[in-house]
Amino acid sequence: MLKHKLRMAIIQCDQRWYRSVLLALGVSVLTVFASGIEFSHFQGLARISGLTTPAAIAQQPPTRVVRIRDVWQQVYQQLPDLPKENNYVSLENGEVAAEDTLIGRLIRYHVYVKGRSPLSRFDWKLTLADYLGVNEAMLESQYPGADSLQKNPRDGDRETVRTFNRSQRQELVDTLVNSFDPNSSENASDSPDGSSEETTQTSPKNGSSPLPPLPQPGDAELLQL
Repeated sequence: MLKHKLRMAIIQCDQRWYRSVLLALGVSVLTVFASGIEFSHFQGLARISGLTTPAAIAQQPPTRVVRIRDVWQQVYQQLPDLPKENNYVSLENGEVAAEDTLIGRLIRYHVYVKGRSPLSRFDWKLTLADYLGVNEAMLESQYPGADSLQKNPRDGDRETVRTFNRSQRQELVDTLVNSFDPNSSENASDSPDGSSEETTQTSPKNGSSPLPPLPQPGDAELLQL
């Protein structure tokens, strides 16, 4: 009888030890598996963002803020022969809105109305195609200046853009993209003054800049504008 009880006690002890070993082994396996998932998830995010290590993340240049006014002024400095079309009268004070220019309105239409990338030459060509009447319709109520000028400048701006030849349009596209280039220190606002001047953010070119839309039927013709 004593031997039987002793044998049963040894068996129960072995079972408890066996369960403890299995439990510890299971916890270890789950820990390793979870760590592998986290590492794989981080690697996937890194690949999507174009990064590989935390050090690379820290080295990413910050997003730059570009003021619309600075851009159109820079465009006119580089292309002084461009018409300004800034003789429209303000609804607010009844005076000529000299700061409301053709290029300023074109930029606001491109960025805010259409939501296109300021760094994509293809997107700028799509915008010029809108002005030429061979792409998307330009709604009069949404055009920049519609609610701030006594006369809507849309039709006048379209007529002006239609006078540009192909070389002038290409030069304008190149100048606009270069003016929005976030790697150029000339385009950044070094001392923000807290004013309500419209701004847009541009991201670095190395993998995080806005991508142009997928080609659509008829896009090949737009590239020749």
